[in-house]
Amino acid sequence: MMERQERRIYTGPEADCKKFFKAILWMTRSGAQWRLLPKEYGGWNTVYKKFARWSDAGVFSRMFQHFKDDPDMESLMVDSTVVRAHACAAGASKKKQSKL
Repeated sequence: MMERQERRIYTGPEADCKKFFKAILWMTRSGAQWRLLPKEYGGWNTVYKKFARWSDAGVFSRMFQHFKDDPDMESLMVDSTVVRAHACAAGASKKKQSKL
């Protein structure tokens, strides 16, 4: 089977790439909105734009395909048991103020 030519993506310096992945993991675990990303991970809009570009290019899909059968990488997979969703995503109603 012929392998397709992968598009090159810009990863930047290793330290920046590591910070980017930490930001993605923080977002995934927290379920927070992008604008709530802590400053230590960089500007939220910059991180989001890079995430969107990589997603559109299929980088994460290829990574998951590559790592899915590796038992040593099992702990890196993110699924619904570790992802938090905001209450409104689950259909929670707004809090009503009680009249005392």
